[in-house]
Amino acid sequence: MWNQHEIQQQLEIINGKVAPDLIIQNATYLHSILKKWVTGTIWIKADRIVYAGERMPAMTEGAEIIDATGKKIVPGYIEPHVHPFQLYNPERFADYAGRLGTTTFLSDNLTFFLLLGNEGAFKLIDQLNELPFSFYWWARFDSQTVLQDEQGVFNLEAIGEWLKRDDVLMGGELTGWPRLMNGDPDMTASVIAAKKAGKKIEGHFPGASERTLARMKLLGADGDHEAMTTEEVEARLLQGYAVTLRHSSIRPDLPDLLKGIIDKELDVFDHLMMTTDGSTPSFHTDGVMDKCIQVALDAGVKPIDAYLMASYNVARYYGIDDVHGVIATGRYATLNFLDNETNPVPTDVLSKGKWLKRDHASTAPFKQVDWSIIPEFEPDFDLDENEFEFTEAVGIEMVNDVITKPYEVKLDLSVDKLSTDHDESFLMLIDRHGKWRVNTFIKGFANQVQGFASSYSNTGDIILIGKDKKAMLQAFREMKRLKGGMVLVEDGKVASSIPLRIGGGLSADRMEVLIEQEIALKKELAERGYKHGDAVYTFLFLQSTHLPYIRATQVGLYHVMKNEVIIPTTER
Repeated sequence: MWNQHEIQQQLEIINGKVAPDLIIQNATYLHSILKKWVTGTIWIKADRIVYAGERMPAMTEGAEIIDATGKKIVPGYIEPHVHPFQLYNPERFADYAGRLGTTTFLSDNLTFFLLLGNEGAFKLIDQLNELPFSFYWWARFDSQTVLQDEQGVFNLEAIGEWLKRDDVLMGGELTGWPRLMNGDPDMTASVIAAKKAGKKIEGHFPGASERTLARMKLLGADGDHEAMTTEEVEARLLQGYAVTLRHSSIRPDLPDLLKGIIDKELDVFDHLMMTTDGSTPSFHTDGVMDKCIQVALDAGVKPIDAYLMASYNVARYYGIDDVHGVIATGRYATLNFLDNETNPVPTDVLSKGKWLKRDHASTAPFKQVDWSIIPEFEPDFDLDENEFEFTEAVGIEMVNDVITKPYEVKLDLSVDKLSTDHDESFLMLIDRHGKWRVNTFIKGFANQVQGFASSYSNTGDIILIGKDKKAMLQAFREMKRLKGGMVLVEDGKVASSIPLRIGGGLSADRMEVLIEQEIALKKELAERGYKHGDAVYTFLFLQSTHLPYIRATQVGLYHVMKNEVIIPTTER
């Protein structure tokens, strides 16, 4: 945090011996504890507020002085449940979010953990900590799929190293909660270790009954973000959970939840938070947490409550309100300047004492992280036409963009091209190192996609989908040429693509560029019959066993509810 020398310099400002770096006069700012707007002067030294109150400092020579008359100042917004790997990388997403006022992330560690192990992951996190932005992290206890070596990867020693870090605030999310409820010793040990380390435990309990919520509370869960109705919000609050309301690309529930809370006159806004829960890039065209605040304001939430749900409530719950979420002495100098309290998009953003935005204009982009730590996606194998054999008469049927069920395949399994008269396609999951593959069918994806390849998936393994085996092979080879990405092929040409050059799963491009690429790809898929909500999530969750009912995994086609492999992997 701050060393003794830095604190001594801060004290000398209070003692009138030296001037602050920045003085904000006539500041009307939201005081999170008093829950009211107050007017005064804010003194800042480097990245810390050294005083907020009525006084001017005795020494002002050399200080930058800003007159904030006419502005409203609020704490920097906090996103409490970030999956910062949804095609974007954490640095690019933070850069984009920060200029819209979201200056703190509490982030999922899963991608770093799986790709790099702890040593490499910590090197990247330490670089992110040098940004004028605040990163905090989760410690995952499971992969949310079925790995060939789940216990070897998610062992207590490796998880424990994360729990020792001060910037890890949470254990979970508990996508594998049935294991915990059934007494799985590894999951139980991880939760106990997290609780002993003072970390919160975040649940993942969609549709959970009151009985399940009570059980999971006794087993250590502190919060949950899966409430889909007002009644589910109330049920979680009744059981003593911290509740995070979701507004995401696959679950844009926030408007209805807030309307229900207001209609029921539940005076609970001090105990609520909000999240975009790992939305895909184009969902953020109109903001990050500023977007959630605007939804709250539009729903009739009082402005102070709306801002606190995206700042102080999060900081208080996670025990970081000594540095975040309050404009007061000793906190980070992280402030959003607004034209008025009804518009949460800031005109100016100060994050840890650095300007990210001045007079509506962004300052220099972030350029801190050396992404070469993540190995390039360079598969040293090719596929041949003989591997495109589909002999099993069971496949995956999409109920929506992420929910699936098994179905019986009644097609001619010997053909190289499938008809466009139906919505069944070939599907392959291939080990990113070329050791195995799973061949099956998928129904409900699209009826006119000839060939599609993605190195973006839950585990970083390769997904191929299409009607035409040759087009699928071409898409695979083009994806290899790009060193990772999503590729749609039609009539021998690339119809659309998203390069993912960081490890095959993350874009190196600015968010604005990535958003355009994602919109273009989704448009092309929609024109070819994809009719669900978010295609990117379809590829991400195709392996995810925290959702029903059938998944393509590293051990084969897997029935989640029966806990059994239907079609095993084929060794290559």
